[in-house]
Amino acid sequence: MNECRERIRREREREKNTYTSPRLALRRVLLLAEGRQFREAAAILSRLGPGVLQTVATELPIDLLVEALPHSTHLIETLLNRLISLEINPRPELHCDTIAWRLVGLLGTEQGSGLRTVTGRLASSLASYCPDTRDTVDSRRRQLDAAVQGLGTHGLTADATGSLISLHVAMKNELQRHVDVYKQALHKLEELSSVTVNQDPASSSHQRLLALSHADVERRLIDNKSLLTIVDKPALRQLPTLVSALAARVESDKAVLACVGQIKRTDPALDLSDTRPVAGVLMSYSRGCTALLSQMSDGVTDTAPRSTDSASDGYHSDIDDVHQNPERNKLISQYAAVWALAADEVLPALSGLEQLQQTPNLKYKIVFSVAVLSFRAVISLRDRRINEAKSLLGCESDATPGAASFVGSAFRVMRSTANTFPLGEAERTVISQVTGTLREYPCVASCAPLHALAAAACRAAWCLALHPPLRIDTDFAPVVMDPDKHTRLQVGGQRERRSDLIRAFVWPALMDGPHCVFRAVVLT
Repeated sequence: MNECRERIRREREREKNTYTSPRLALRRVLLLAEGRQFREAAAILSRLGPGVLQTVATELPIDLLVEALPHSTHLIETLLNRLISLEINPRPELHCDTIAWRLVGLLGTEQGSGLRTVTGRLASSLASYCPDTRDTVDSRRRQLDAAVQGLGTHGLTADATGSLISLHVAMKNELQRHVDVYKQALHKLEELSSVTVNQDPASSSHQRLLALSHADVERRLIDNKSLLTIVDKPALRQLPTLVSALAARVESDKAVLACVGQIKRTDPALDLSDTRPVAGVLMSYSRGCTALLSQMSDGVTDTAPRSTDSASDGYHSDIDDVHQNPERNKLISQYAAVWALAADEVLPALSGLEQLQQTPNLKYKIVFSVAVLSFRAVISLRDRRINEAKSLLGCESDATPGAASFVGSAFRVMRSTANTFPLGEAERTVISQVTGTLREYPCVASCAPLHALAAAACRAAWCLALHPPLRIDTDFAPVVMDPDKHTRLQVGGQRERRSDLIRAFVWPALMDGPHCVFRAVVLT
């Protein structure tokens, strides 16, 4: 009996002494991990001394453990917590970004409480071991949300007459107008008098010009005025706007493909067939980023049950998350208040303008344009300010170390000053674009309530632009009302119900990811 006890004691002592050797400890951990005995491997790590643990952590193939997630969660969590508690410096490089992105993929595709319980403690340990990981995940979440939002920018656009048509059709019409006008201008230039053309340099000298007669000046004025009338047309000023819209669409699609490429590199087994909506993939990973950020921030395990319905492939948003977020509710209320301002003050003011009474529906297009242009102006301003700051710090490239962390910090600062940030430039841009399109209606430029609407819309748009995935819905293609996304405009206290066909949009819907939180106002 005593001999048996002594043999057991010697075996335990031998096993304990084995852990003083980094090579043998690493071999034992790897053998257990390959046999998927992760808790036993974690137990070994929990008994290693600082020196042995640092060596094992440095040589441990983290990528293999990451592939085994979520089963290897306890092993990775134990490793991180031991390195933190022993205050080992320098800390081994454990590819925390890779671990975080794997957790994002898991949390994005499965929202069950069991998985969240398992990953909650690991997410907290990961944030403690490498705080920059949280900023990296936040940056990727914003990239994904921006890419999803960019998918919705390929809707209809307003042409020179204010009608909503395809961008390509609008560009074709605009270019055709340019071609026609240029042909007329070339023909007119051939007809100019010698007094206007001044082909002889001697005839253009200061002395010769002072010697022109009254008839010569009159003829020159007629020629130049005729040429100006041909080329100076308000309808020709839409091309730069269309080109900018086309450039924005190109950049949005590049951002989508960049995000998808990043996902494919980190998860080669992901199904990205031609028939699967790319938005579903992006939104799935965006949800995963949001869930991981929540776990990193809270430091506790969220065991609340969540929907596991994946039939919508990412097009479902948990409505409870919207109602339980006071900050989001405040932003939605702010957006609703801007529409109330437009309905109660701006539309009546525009109706009272004599020049607009011949085109009663134009006031709706003006209000709608202010809303859409406000979002475009503040998003452009936001990105420009961030890029300027990155340029000053020499981190223009997203690959620059610390760039993602800086952008995350910049967003947090802008959120804290959202209600006081100067938006005069954006407001002037909106008013300039509206009045520039309506040069034949100069009364619009002097409409004070319209200026107030531009200011309020830019402020609300600025706050929303800093809180993705909140965004306006840019899908103006539907011709039939959707009760979940559209509501009729009240005229005279009543809604017109004769038809469900949409004639025009008066105010865009507000979306929280795929979920509509404020319905679009339409004319039927």
